[in-house]
Amino acid sequence: MAVVRPEDLARSLVGNLGGRFSSEMGIDVDRGAREVERWFLAATLFGTRISWRIVERTHAVLVAAGVLTILDAGTKTWHELVALLDEGGYARYDFRTATRLLTLSKAVGERHGGRISSLAAEDGPEVLEAELDALPGWGPVTVRLFLRELRGVWPGARPPLDERAQSAARHLGLSLSARDPVRSLTELARRATVDVRDLEAGLVRVCLAHELSRCPGGAACRALAPTPSPGGGVG
Repeated sequence: MAVVRPEDLARSLVGNLGGRFSSEMGIDVDRGAREVERWFLAATLFGTRISWRIVERTHAVLVAAGVLTILDAGTKTWHELVALLDEGGYARYDFRTATRLLTLSKAVGERHGGRISSLAAEDGPEVLEAELDALPGWGPVTVRLFLRELRGVWPGARPPLDERAQSAARHLGLSLSARDPVRSLTELARRATVDVRDLEAGLVRVCLAHELSRCPGGAACRALAPTPSPGGGVG
């Protein structure tokens, strides 16, 4: 059997599974603050344990209704948000999520002048993460999800490598430094000519696509098939 180079495997992984969840939702955080505000709203939707596809569909419903940012959510009534969430597939979490969106919109307005991108200047990861973690309805999982797609965009966006990404890397036989796995992944992404954020998200998708213990792993990993299931939530 031919040996597959790590960079070729990384490139195939991103090509087959996809990369950043923000990009797949039509959001480009590299383009500036407005896009980051859009990603903040989308990341909030991931705060509930629900499948990626439902989040994607619900986000599209909100956008079609003119809700692109958390401040836009604040212009809707609770009942209007519930109806939009139901249309997207949040039937089990519609009341709770509608309340969370309205509460969060008010908090961002009061604490950050209506723009979560005002935190972009924070170059200390601890301060930045604490500010985000203090927001209503947010916690460590949502904070890491939000920040991992802002690597290289915000100075303080330096979350640890997602544990699922590390598990998937071991499953695929991609060797990462135990001391600095983010640096190792960044170097692998450079050699594979892919964005490190896409590679990290792709590795998370490997875990979401199937149960690692029931797969041979390596280049034979079943998740590397062209059209794998995206599985559950990504928070």
